[in-house]
Amino acid sequence: MKIHTVTKPPSGPLEELRGDLCVVGAGIAGVSAALTAAGLGRRVILVDALPMLGGQCANSLIGLFCGVYGNGPEYRQLTHGLFDRMFPDLEKTGDLSYNHRHTITVNYDEHAVGRWMEREIVQSGVVPVTGASILSVDNDAGHLRSVTFATRYGLLKVEADAFIDASGDAALTWEAGLECRVPERTIWGSQQVRVEGLVPSAAPDPQDLAQSVYDHAEEYGLIRRDGLAFFFPGRDTAVLNMTHIESPLEAVGAAEAQLRGKDQADRVIQFLRDHHPAAFGQASVRFYGLPGRRQTRWIAGEHQLTEHEVRSGVRFEDSIARTSWPIELHDQPEGYVWEQFDGDHVHYVPLGSITPRGAVNLLAAGRCVDGDAAALSSIRVMGPCAAMGEAAAHALDLADGGPVAEIDRAQLRERIRANIGPDETGDGAGLAGAPPSGRRDEEKEPLHAAH
Repeated sequence: MKIHTVTKPPSGPLEELRGDLCVVGAGIAGVSAALTAAGLGRRVILVDALPMLGGQCANSLIGLFCGVYGNGPEYRQLTHGLFDRMFPDLEKTGDLSYNHRHTITVNYDEHAVGRWMEREIVQSGVVPVTGASILSVDNDAGHLRSVTFATRYGLLKVEADAFIDASGDAALTWEAGLECRVPERTIWGSQQVRVEGLVPSAAPDPQDLAQSVYDHAEEYGLIRRDGLAFFFPGRDTAVLNMTHIESPLEAVGAAEAQLRGKDQADRVIQFLRDHHPAAFGQASVRFYGLPGRRQTRWIAGEHQLTEHEVRSGVRFEDSIARTSWPIELHDQPEGYVWEQFDGDHVHYVPLGSITPRGAVNLLAAGRCVDGDAAALSSIRVMGPCAAMGEAAAHALDLADGGPVAEIDRAQLRERIRANIGPDETGDGAGLAGAPPSGRRDEEKEPLHAAH
């Protein structure tokens, strides 16, 4: 075998890609957007800073799909799209089950979901790029021309007619020099872990567990004073959502927060072994998820969704997603706000809230769209995030390289009808989707943070 001696070539991108659409962020919103655009015949480039696809959905051990279904007793399916393909596939392999509570939440195996996404991306012809962080953005008066990424293999320049910021932290919008928002106080993330060696039949009642955490949190040095353990039906594993960690936007701070998060998770497990030995006496960590980030930095959009609009269920002329998920605001270290809605309630996300102010060919999708802190807390879950990604792909397809502001919104509504329901006049497809009949587990509601 011959060995070649090489040196780094002159400065400048080593690789260049050209596509119709570049999606930055490969979580549920970005994957939904990429698959939708590929299905429309577009050449799509999907870029993520992680070395794998799936974002928080597959890599932060969230464990539950939330916000896909409406509230009981009807449990209407509010978001379709990739879920209509994903859920049946994962049901067949036993990697998904349904919890019928105030709404339907969906347990899933993270590895299975991650592999499902990877297979779909490959089969759709989307070009994946992983381990790539934004270095610079060519922003021509709101019209993004290209983004240059730094990778361990060198620089990569991606040119596209349109872009979607599904980064979660509004990284593309921020680096393009457009306005962004940050919360006035910390909104806590979570270091989740999957544990094994459990006895699910001895699992404590969720409210008893939350009360027990509250009673002993100071003793174990726990920041969060409540929490939940999501047991996977038929397996001796559970995902623990019992920590609060900061979500800084600085490099060193983020690294340090990740280490503190794992320490908090270890303390939680020791607490469970000591105080709930019947279920957790032999518990051990299978793996730690990547730090879960709920709300960090988001776009300043053409319309900021408000808490009032969420509570009152305002339906916008340019609605592009809907959900009935509660207001779930983690802005207190000890607990969180959990405000459920009634069975008929649905609230919406408008196109204006995914449109960065001053942008021409850029939309956002996922948890970095625009809303006040309380409103974002109810639309950042995976059901509406996937719907936002789908809608963003359709809107940019209709724009065809031109300004999103000039698209025919009636055409957009018809394309995404399944995710927004019928017009108020009653035309179009209805709120389709019967409750799933797969594996079902009755669980009690999480404890409201009243302490």
